[in-house]
Amino acid sequence: MDKKWLPLTITLGVAGVAVVTASVWPDNKETPPLPQTLCHGALSRETAGLIDDGKGGEVSTEEWERKGKSTDYAVFKACHVLRADPYDDDDKPRGVYKLVIEDTRSAPGDKKDAVPLGTGFTGWALPERAEVTLPAGCAARMGSTAPYITASLDVPSQDEESVAWQAGKNRVDPDTALRNNATVMREVATRLAERYDCAD
Repeated sequence: MDKKWLPLTITLGVAGVAVVTASVWPDNKETPPLPQTLCHGALSRETAGLIDDGKGGEVSTEEWERKGKSTDYAVFKACHVLRADPYDDDDKPRGVYKLVIEDTRSAPGDKKDAVPLGTGFTGWALPERAEVTLPAGCAARMGSTAPYITASLDVPSQDEESVAWQAGKNRVDPDTALRNNATVMREVATRLAERYDCAD
């Protein structure tokens, strides 16, 4: 090779290494995609986000479960649905509602002033609470000898007594909250029945 081209060859070689290095170690790390199923697969992200405390923020969850010591009451899955503060990235997420899925020997019942979840669902909804019983056969499919699996929803931000001091500041309209709770519970029952192949 002609010596007069040698410096240019070295320069291009170094530049090539720099380009490769930049592609292997990018300056901006990509954020992993958000999970699309939450609460042990019982909710889609979209439906989980329906219930709000009036403040908004990105949805995330804390999920846990435990097994009983016997075949009775062997199912317990719980989930806290959280919201990030949209105005403070460093703030810890706040709890908005809790979903508990568990086996029980108590037959499903009605709740005073509650509305039914609709045709094909055994359960009820209030603005601050809701409950649904999964189809017959789900308990056995989920590993329990108890006759029923229920999912219960608790939304403290909609409870009149617990937020009375806020003068309703962060409460969602009760009718809207009621519809959202019913939608959430219908999806919980549907998705779990499909997952465990125990739909009626």
